[in-house]
Amino acid sequence: MGETYAGAGVDLDAADAVVEGIRPHVERTHRPEVLDGIGGFGGLFAIDTARWREPVMVTATDGVGTKLELARRLGRHDTVGIDLVAMVVDDIVVSGAEPQVFLDYIAIGRLDPDVVTEVVAGIAEGCVQAGCALAGGETAEHPGVMPAGDYDLAGFGVGLVERSAILGPHRVAEGDVLVGMPASGLHSNGYSLVRALVDGLDLADGHGLDRPLGEELLTPTALYTRPCLALAAEGLVNALCHVTGGGLPGNLPRVLPAGLGADVGLGSWTPAPVFGLLQRLGSVATDEMFRVFNMGVGMVAVVPATEVDAALAVLGRHGVEGWVLGRVTTPAGVRLR
Repeated sequence: MGETYAGAGVDLDAADAVVEGIRPHVERTHRPEVLDGIGGFGGLFAIDTARWREPVMVTATDGVGTKLELARRLGRHDTVGIDLVAMVVDDIVVSGAEPQVFLDYIAIGRLDPDVVTEVVAGIAEGCVQAGCALAGGETAEHPGVMPAGDYDLAGFGVGLVERSAILGPHRVAEGDVLVGMPASGLHSNGYSLVRALVDGLDLADGHGLDRPLGEELLTPTALYTRPCLALAAEGLVNALCHVTGGGLPGNLPRVLPAGLGADVGLGSWTPAPVFGLLQRLGSVATDEMFRVFNMGVGMVAVVPATEVDAALAVLGRHGVEGWVLGRVTTPAGVRLR
């Protein structure tokens, strides 16, 4: 008998089992615009021309990064799919765009249908929370290139926004108020440092936290799509800032026009205890903590001063406890006071 694909390390039967295992998860994300089901070469998605007059596509792509290593170490694969979706759609919504479709790519050393199904179930849950359709994806087995237990994730999303409704620095003025939205945890940034800090620790222990450290570190990234779109729909926001790698100092300048900066009130919120634990574990300087982590602020809305109360009320109706984080000021630069 000659050589086979299975003998080279690629299991086509396992691939077929994955398709059937993920089917119900994918189908629960479908919107009316989805024109086909799972299994095609490309996903078909119709744009509602009765709704959109001058639609602009907003695209984003991202991954989960080294947080995946903790997921593998703990044998937990049900949350990283949510992270994958959130890191993409939270970038899309800052333009005021409504996420429409999402696609995933899973590279894995040896195909494990249970692991892949668990990951895709998380991706589907993220899509449901964001209101977008999981319109396609790819799972690629890489025997001999990746270790059998390893996998990596990448995601790509498309949103739509009316040209006249695009949010951004062009709308921001001095005196606008920064409204913070709480992070659910570390989200998916800074995990190369996290892994170095927790190396050798028992992740089943809380180390002073109110739940196991491993569980805390795998808390999925918050999805801000619905509250942010609600702010935009009511005309209460000029710009949105997704606090990812670089933290507040690195991301706030991206939504401010030339010449303007931001004063951030450090006393306006209390970072979750996990940030203090990580800082103590590595004697990490406070400036470095704010450059690496979100420090408890996942999204910032730049709101006209006259609309702050209304914006906070809208966030509250969507279950988000927003607060006044700071103001847009001169000169340029982010000042943590």
